[in-house]
Amino acid sequence: MEQLVPSEIEAYAEAYSMQESAICRALREETQQTMEYPQMLVGPLEGAFLKMMTQLGGAKRVLEIGMFTGYSALCFAEALPADGAVITCEINEKSALVARRYFLQTAVGEKISIHIGPALDTMRTLSGPFDLIFIDADKTNYLNYYRRALDLLAPNGVILIDNVLWSGEVLKQPPPDESTAAIQELNRAVAADSRVTAVLVTIRDGILVVRRAV
Repeated sequence: MEQLVPSEIEAYAEAYSMQESAICRALREETQQTMEYPQMLVGPLEGAFLKMMTQLGGAKRVLEIGMFTGYSALCFAEALPADGAVITCEINEKSALVARRYFLQTAVGEKISIHIGPALDTMRTLSGPFDLIFIDADKTNYLNYYRRALDLLAPNGVILIDNVLWSGEVLKQPPPDESTAAIQELNRAVAADSRVTAVLVTIRDGILVVRRAV
């Protein structure tokens, strides 16, 4: 993933933002050292943003589509109240094994429930409402995830969709690949959806923040 924000600016923003916990730092470091595609990790700045959004919305139930090694799930769990819950979907068992090992090292890990398998299949079995839904999985299904997320969203809930700038590839016409085309389609669909309002935030690789129209 090409870095859209200069590394020194991102480091400055991280330094003046909510700091990551020790367990999140350890998980991040292991992921960077041992996992293929470690750039899939959310990281400290976006993790702080996710925690802030959880707290601002007073969320109690979070649904995550795409867990990877569990960094963002831990961020949500740390920000939730004692009776909060995170339901997270992951298709890669190797990544989930890393996540489970870290979840067991902290009390907040008890708030997290992992569902292994295709996320759309899991989403069809779930009942809302969810106060916050975070979408960060395979890009070709982004529009499908968004549509199902709207069905599951609480009236005052928020959907956060990651990687919507896709290293700047979204600017290219025609799109160079299927994933880019899918993200472009998702961005257009949300912008045209009268049921919601949205803002595309230029944190890291772009986060689309979506809520129901008032």
